[in-house]
Amino acid sequence: SPLGKLLSETTRPNGMVIRKITVPFGVIGVIYEARPNVTFDVFSLCLKSGNACVLKGGSDADSTNRALVAIIHNVLAKQGVNPAVCTLLPPDREATTELLNAVGLVDLIIPRGSSSLINFVRDHARVPVIETGAGICHIYFDKDGDKEKGREIVNNAKTRRVSVCNALDCLIVHHDRLDDVTYLCGKLSDSNVVIYADEPAFAVLSGHYPAALLQPAIADSFGTEFLDYKMAIRTVSSLDEALQHIARYSSKHSESIVSESTETIRHFQQMVDAACVYANVSTAFTDGAQFGFGAEIGISTQKLHARGPMALPELTTYKYIIEGDGQIRK
Repeated sequence: SPLGKLLSETTRPNGMVIRKITVPFGVIGVIYEARPNVTFDVFSLCLKSGNACVLKGGSDADSTNRALVAIIHNVLAKQGVNPAVCTLLPPDREATTELLNAVGLVDLIIPRGSSSLINFVRDHARVPVIETGAGICHIYFDKDGDKEKGREIVNNAKTRRVSVCNALDCLIVHHDRLDDVTYLCGKLSDSNVVIYADEPAFAVLSGHYPAALLQPAIADSFGTEFLDYKMAIRTVSSLDEALQHIARYSSKHSESIVSESTETIRHFQQMVDAACVYANVSTAFTDGAQFGFGAEIGISTQKLHARGPMALPELTTYKYIIEGDGQIRK
């Protein structure tokens, strides 16, 4: 259990003892779309962390969600627990509006789904929100990158599962390694990945990558979360230019560098502003289970309270317990 953990303890000069301990948020509302597995994940995490959950699933999975919640309620009732600790709302927009405005009834809302859903919740909620999900992920192949590692990492990050937020959207390549672009992208054609390449990369790939899958990049090719078998390529002349591109287009989710230079890796890790920064690793590992946390409630892309994969510890807040022996303040 993540509850009741002592985070810090201080004894003040007057003998007053201040302890900081973990406690539940209270009631957590989760708005999600078409993945009914979220129903069980959210309920189990909230129950274990001492929170009640109010679930708002999408209409596509409503029948499945209701069947799952019926199972949950049956088990809770048998265990003597009030089934209301897991409440499923109707799948309509009116229920979303009520949840977003449930000030005093709901302590926290977590949206899980597309960027449009997350933006809607952030823009309309009167209840505190933790943003999760949207991932515009980059891999920078450095001038000192190992092309064997790069080829496997790029293919895995792009094609393992394209509909998730940790999937690769843009490959950034140092100009000195342009000749290796064909090799780096060699496996992508097996999965029919469409590549939107900038002018230098397009010139190198032409004739070496299927013409039907190769298109010139346009402005919208960058900063797009494709959630599909599509990927952009951007050529840069330096690490600093790569960092500038990431700073402009990243959603602060997951960014990776492929390089054998320790100095370059350290600089990349220090300068990239994202929840998860990888070196010579696929971005596909941004996941609660892969981090050893177990089930996750989402990937936070913000900086307040939680960042990165959110599991049990992130579903708690804290309070101060102060004890003394009659101390008064002058």
